[in-house]
Amino acid sequence: MPRVLVIDDQKGVRAMVAIVLRVNHFEVVEAESGAAGLRAFAEGHFDAAIVDIFLGDTNGVDVISILRERAPALPVIAVSGMTTLDFMEQSPHLADVVCLQKPFRPNDLLQALRRAQAAAGGELPAAV
Repeated sequence: MPRVLVIDDQKGVRAMVAIVLRVNHFEVVEAESGAAGLRAFAEGHFDAAIVDIFLGDTNGVDVISILRERAPALPVIAVSGMTTLDFMEQSPHLADVVCLQKPFRPNDLLQALRRAQAAAGGELPAAV
């Protein structure tokens, strides 16, 4: 079962994402902050990460950069409800991060996971 780390400081968003992923046979680990997400990532293996850009304790871009330092091929989805995410393409190590604008539908999330995996050069294990 593919394991996905969801880092978002909004409990409702984390819950919605987790439900969609669990219904689609993903194991989900939720983190309410960048620091909690990085701790969870250090403690286990993940097949993908979904990271909110505007976290209460830190910048989501910084979190994504750290995740990529630790696992360069990790499929990552950056989500934001505040701004377009065009700036992500300007950073070479973030260019293949898939961006998803809030609010999004469940199918948008699943398609973003597929695109993130393809951008990282592989396929998610048998769930999507």
